Amino acid sequence: MRAYVIGNVAIDETISVMSMPQAGASILGREETRDLGGKGANQAVVMGRTGLPTTLVTAVGEDFRAQTIRDRLAGEALDARLLGSPHRSSDFSIIFTTPDGENAIVTTTDSAEALTLSEALAPLDDAVGGDLVVLQGNLSEDVTRGILAEARRRGLTTAFNPSPLRPYFAELWPFIDIAFLNRGEAESLTGSSGEAAIHRLAEAGVAQTVLTLGGSGAILASGNQVLATVPARAVEVVDTTGAGDTFMAVALASAALRSTTLDAKAIHHATAAAAITVSRRGTRSAFPSRTELAGILAGE
Repeated sequence: MRAYVIGNVAIDETISVMSMPQAGASILGREETRDLGGKGANQAVVMGRTGLPTTLVTAVGEDFRAQTIRDRLAGEALDARLLGSPHRSSDFSIIFTTPDGENAIVTTTDSAEALTLSEALAPLDDAVGGDLVVLQGNLSEDVTRGILAEARRRGLTTAFNPSPLRPYFAELWPFIDIAFLNRGEAESLTGSSGEAAIHRLAEAGVAQTVLTLGGSGAILASGNQVLATVPARAVEVVDTTGAGDTFMAVALASAALRSTTLDAKAIHHATAAAAITVSRRGTRSAFPSRTELAGILAGE
């Protein structure tokens, strides 16, 4: 099985602040890290580190950030299909992080939204039934819809993380096999919370749902049936950037590597990996290493 992660890549610049800025305020901050990021790249990097064959399909601009992106992806265990976007800036994120580990992120999507449907679909010519197609919310509406429809036509398994939120996401559920949402995303897209949100997604056609609840853990459901409620690991939270991407990537990889659907073991593995990410600062540099992930996936 191979995972095709179609999404964005960015350079993340993390700025440490004592509190989040209010409208009209000027505050002092300190640059903590400059790292590879973007939800698509994050998920692909972590999947690749698990040993799951992974292809990242993404767009970069023609600027100094593009070379940094190429250099850093070259050291990862994945097949990076980087599509150039002439006359566009590579995407980047400004991340504000506070001493308690919370963050606020501003991301540009100039390159991500320039990715065309034909460019995004070309790598899927090598896909076979059952392969994973993994999407997030940074591509254009037409491309996102088109990828999901074509993946369904080809018998590929679709996994979707509706972040950042866009209003039309609620129309995509019939094309999605596995949905990963946090509490806020679920409420915005279903009008419900907790198990009620899971029921609404099942009624809309989602086969499996993972609802993440931050420090309260995560719920895994198949259709309307809750399969597992897994508590979060107790760790000192330093920086939550990339934790959700780590969680999703490891959950999918754990199941794929065992040739099964998402199960409680996959969620336990994902929770352990996310606990490592939140205990470190940065994005890619905070992700579990290949050795750490091998240890997690070898456990129960």
